[in-house]
This record gives sequence, structure tokens and C-alpha cells, in this order.
Amino acid sequence: MIVLKKVRDMEHFTMDSIFEAIGELFSDETSIVVSNTEEYVYYRPSKRINLKIKPGDPIKEGTITHKALTARQKISEFIDRDIFGVPYYGMAVPIIQEGVLTGCVSAIFPTLTTGKSVVTVKYHDGWVPIPFPEVMYLEASDRKTYVVTEKLSGTHKYTLNEFDFFLPKDYFVRCHRSYIVNVNHIKEIYPDTHSTLVLIMKNQTKITVSQSYTSYFRKLLAF
Repeated sequence: MIVLKKVRDMEHFTMDSIFEAIGELFSDETSIVVSNTEEYVYYRPSKRINLKIKPGDPIKEGTITHKALTARQKISEFIDRDIFGVPYYGMAVPIIQEGVLTGCVSAIFPTLTTGKSVVTVKYHDGWVPIPFPEVMYLEASDRKTYVVTEKLSGTHKYTLNEFDFFLPKDYFVRCHRSYIVNVNHIKEIYPDTHSTLVLIMKNQTKITVSQSYTSYFRKLLAF
């Protein structure tokens, strides 16, 4: 009777609640993807990487999920930006029940810096290479990405999402859909309305930490 009661209790769990619990085991920088053999059934994006997958989307050839399903074994691999528009590092494990392939669970991580130490921006009629530590913040505005230092502001062809993948993770933090900041250039932090924060940068620029990023931002900066 006790065993039957436990089985009935388990039946009250929804698949989404189980997937959410699995997602909580990973950091805020990890996206979780679950699929059957043909389409995605669950996706939880992280704060650093969003492949914009929707439940019901077909599994694309060349993705980490497709590779694991095809090989019927765990796959760990870097995937370039050609498929989802952004590069990522993924780990995928196929689900096999009684010898039958039924699906796959994948963890998606942002790529680490690829050895680059500068970002080269368009400035006036030329280009200026800027060492990462000198970059104060990046802003997306008017379909352009502005890279701002204490001395200049230039533009770059990459989006903020793309910058998210190769900027050093130890001091560049996404705080808003339109901003990535270098924490070494933050002068002060103040609370704002609706559980948001305001950053005062060293050049006195005010940058909002949006509500959706506040918890993540506070956790990374440990306050």
C-alpha cells in the first residue's frame, strides 16, 4: 500500500515541474533542452545564452541534441554560430528505455573566451583595438552595438548576445537586454523602483539593471 501511494504521488508531478527542478540544479548560465526523437519538448534559457528554441520546434541537424540522438551516446562539443546564430558549448545525453531511443537531455553553456584579448571597434573613418579591461560597457541602441571606454565610443558588428560568448566571464556581466557592463568600472550601485538596480559607472553614466537580471546580477556580485 505504501508503494502504491508513492506511485500515485509521483503521478501528480508534471513533466514541466520535473524539468524545472532539473534546471535548478544547474547555474543561471546554463540552458536546459529536452527533446523526444523529433522535436524539442522543453527549453529553459539561461541569462547568458538563449538559443530561442520553442517546444514543438523540430530538432535541427548539426545541433548537440541531433548529434547525441544520432550517435545514441553522450556528446560534448563546441557548436559554431551557423545553426542558432550564436556559438555554444553543449553536453547532450540520449534517453534510452529498454533499448529504445526516446529522447535527449542537453545542457547548453556559453563559450569561453577564444584567446582574444581586444575588441576592435569602428571609430570615425578607421578602427581601434581596445583591450578588454578598458571596455567600460557595451550598449545596444538603434540596431548598433556601442563599445564604450573612458576615452572613446565605437561601434561593432556583433550583437550583445554574441559578445556574451567571448567576453571574459569573470568581469563582464549582462545586466539588461541592452547592456553588458565591466564590473571593474562600476563606481556605485543603488536600489531602484520595482526591484531593479541603478549602476553609476566611473564616467558617471547611469545604467539600469532590469528586473529580470537583478537576482542574477546580485548573485554574481555576491551582495
